[in-house]
Amino acid sequence: MDNIGLLLFVFVLAIFLGLELISKVPSQLHTPLMSGSNAISGISVVGAILAAQQGEGVVMIVLGTLAVALAMINVVGGYLVTDRMLGMFKHKSPEKK
Repeated sequence: MDNIGLLLFVFVLAIFLGLELISKVPSQLHTPLMSGSNAISGISVVGAILAAQQGEGVVMIVLGTLAVALAMINVVGGYLVTDRMLGMFKHKSPEKK
């Protein structure tokens, strides 16, 4: 029971720290920040796959599979957003007449 309180405290602390960190990042750094968070999300995909593999009951297997799916949605969405943001900075070639 004591571990649940500690985990909840770390979770709430991570929320406040994340909000404070993201609000202080200048807009020019959002693309590199997204790329870094995609790398971290890739690590969470590996962890979710391992958790799904170690499941010993139907509930654990379903939760592990759900974790894999949500982590992959996060990774793919992050890369799509990063690609779109980088596309805004590409120079357009002048059209030939």
